[in-house]
Amino acid sequence: MCIFCKIVNKEIPANLEAENEHFMAFHDLYPKAPIHILIIPKVHVDCFQNVTPETMAGLTTFAQEVAEKLGLAETGYRLITNNGSDGGQEIHHLHFHMLGGGRLKWDHLHEDTHKSI
Repeated sequence: MCIFCKIVNKEIPANLEAENEHFMAFHDLYPKAPIHILIIPKVHVDCFQNVTPETMAGLTTFAQEVAEKLGLAETGYRLITNNGSDGGQEIHHLHFHMLGGGRLKWDHLHEDTHKSI
């Protein structure tokens, strides 16, 4: 059982921000922004490539509700998922990172690369 499934089953504590029948949102242990929330489906889905459209539809609504609750809907936020090992996914349970609470940088683009785009 993966760590997120253990959080869903209340075997491991999490700093919960929101929850409903199908999804959970909790604070990341290693935040990369003033607000850094992980949003997961309660049912185990390995990665984005394997998620159903129905689950994504529900997750979209839930993520929007979380953004409203946290005051990010008006100011903006970044929603990120990593897919598979080459995509940087470390925990193989679908999850989205919601980052906000200030102006976010995009460190992955090099100035030289950005100029050539």
